[in-house]
Amino acid sequence: MELNSIKQRFGIIGQSPLLVRALEIATHVAPTNISVLINGESGVGKESIPKIIHHLSTRKHGAYIAVNCGAIPEGTIDSELFGHEKGSFTGAHESRKGYFEEANNGTIFLDEVAELPHSTQVRLLRVLETGEYIRVGSSKVQKTNVRVVAATNVDFVKAIQSGKFREDLFYRLNQVPIAMPALRDRGNDIILLFKKFAADFSEKYNVPLLQLTPESELLMLQYYWPGNIRQLKNITEQISLLETNRYVTPETLHAYLPDAGMNAAGIVRKDNRQSGDFQEKEMLYKILFDMKNEITDVKKLVLNMVQSENHWMENPESVALFQRLFQGAVPEDGDSFDTFDSNSPVITVKTGGSSNSPMIVNHPIHHEIVEESLSLLDTEKEMIKKALLKHKNRRRNAAKELGISERTLYRKIKEFDLQNL
Repeated sequence: MELNSIKQRFGIIGQSPLLVRALEIATHVAPTNISVLINGESGVGKESIPKIIHHLSTRKHGAYIAVNCGAIPEGTIDSELFGHEKGSFTGAHESRKGYFEEANNGTIFLDEVAELPHSTQVRLLRVLETGEYIRVGSSKVQKTNVRVVAATNVDFVKAIQSGKFREDLFYRLNQVPIAMPALRDRGNDIILLFKKFAADFSEKYNVPLLQLTPESELLMLQYYWPGNIRQLKNITEQISLLETNRYVTPETLHAYLPDAGMNAAGIVRKDNRQSGDFQEKEMLYKILFDMKNEITDVKKLVLNMVQSENHWMENPESVALFQRLFQGAVPEDGDSFDTFDSNSPVITVKTGGSSNSPMIVNHPIHHEIVEESLSLLDTEKEMIKKALLKHKNRRRNAAKELGISERTLYRKIKEFDLQNL
């Protein structure tokens, strides 16, 4: 079945490549019996994928049962999923089939599967591996032939590390992963969805159709949408009902969009890449590039000096470059300083008399120009090493000068093996 037909059948709106990829994977795995794990934020429409998988599979004539694992109390979840026998617990006045028994030869969708308690995770793993389960209060093993599709908005890596979810169950569920994109990552799909919802509510409430101004479209494309499609649908419904002006302006949107997704300029993009270590690394790389530019200037100055011998001071460009590079490091009368360390070619700068006196430059330099390392990692390591030495290994002070957090500095020290400075 073509994707356009699938979208039309299941009411899916959008042309985003990320959405198309998710739909393609769903259609490819549908004819198999493999387990599928759908991952995505709350409100992105994860519930559409298991329906597509079920209706395109050989199980389409069997039962399809959707279970919200987070909405069932821990004390009754085993009974709901696997059934119970009469008298197995208080209130069990008769035997009852569970969802896995009801969905035999069909598909069961476990939404928010990460919310399952540990005891239920063990039972679920057995069903996935052997197709066997036991009703609560019974000792009789029963068989079921059910295809499991699960979904969650939880980071499974963290859940496994914290002991909240079994690693073996995760790998059993995650035979084929499908990632549903967040609304903010779907581009123009946001506008398409708004227009679809606006048309639906116009018909439902018998009100004129909403129209977006170009400025409003831009704002909607840049907004973070923490509640994803569910949030967009709710806001469209509110505006359809409450606003008399059918042209939606940015001012109208600001009245309905929470500040959590905006700043004073209109937008806040809460991209994880723009926070924490990424911000610090970006700042560090900027410093590194600035240092590289200064090194290039030094090379240019030295080259001018070598080419023009002792007459380099007659070159205005060289003089200006020298003054910029050594601004704030003017020697006292009669003093001298070296612009390079002891391992570098020696350039001695002497002044006599006042600071306005001509500078005499002696430069016993080899005519070989050695390229410095342009590796960002090497330069980053050297900069961190110098900061630690300068502050006598006081890491807080070094981190402050580098413009990074202590946590990032500790990690870099370990990464570059600088613990024994």
